[in-house]
Amino acid sequence: MPKKQVVRVESQTPSQPSQPGQAGGPTWKPTPEAKQQATTLRIIALVLWFLAIAGEVFAIFWVLKQSTINMVLLIAAIVVIGVLAVIGDLLWKRANQLDPASTSEPIRFFIQNQLGYIIAIVAFLPLIVMILLNKNMDQKQKGIATAVGIVVLVIAAMTGISFNPPSVEQYSQTMVSQTAIPQFPAESAVVVGYTGKDLVFWTKDGTVYHLCEAVSDLQRESKDNKIYSGTVADAHANGKERLTLKVDEEVKQCGIKTTPATVPAPSTSPTPGK
Repeated sequence: MPKKQVVRVESQTPSQPSQPGQAGGPTWKPTPEAKQQATTLRIIALVLWFLAIAGEVFAIFWVLKQSTINMVLLIAAIVVIGVLAVIGDLLWKRANQLDPASTSEPIRFFIQNQLGYIIAIVAFLPLIVMILLNKNMDQKQKGIATAVGIVVLVIAAMTGISFNPPSVEQYSQTMVSQTAIPQFPAESAVVVGYTGKDLVFWTKDGTVYHLCEAVSDLQRESKDNKIYSGTVADAHANGKERLTLKVDEEVKQCGIKTTPATVPAPSTSPTPGK
């Protein structure tokens, strides 16, 4: 028997569907776990962006102030700034998927979804301008440093742009349209084929979900020492990407009598929406 506490995550599907935005209509809300994960990702992204801008300040006020410009150090600084900015962009986008803004607040919606693009401009444009204005660099050095800066700027800016940003309204509409339909029908069919019901289990730290609470992977020590249960859709809402690949092992550990030939094979393709 498992030693951890099993916590049920309740689905937020409305009992009677109606259009979002109407009086009494359902409004999608992130689960507490998803909101907490989004907050953590945003904090990490902000720290990375702060370090990127700190790198820009170092390049402008130290590297470019030398009488002889160290081109290796300057190019390295530009690349490091770009890496920090891009990683921050990706984490921020993931946070927005877990906890999106509402289109009813257009300013917040724009800033929250395009902040990565704004940070890229702030982190690179002043540096590129200062390179072009620097009196201690010859034209060849300026050309190389500017070209590298522009390329990295474009990469960071394109990574930071959200062309089709998620919104509360979009998620609410999806929730309404799928009220009577499993949100992940193929994955739910796999789970139901093995266990007879759309019920899976996971931990806060894990990235996949499992067939029952007794499997060995769930019994390992975790931060909150809890096992969460819910539907396949609930598992995805809490950041779990797919069913574990150790299905054959878990079938034995869960005491499932279903033979693998009677159910579809678990998909390893990317989760819809990712």
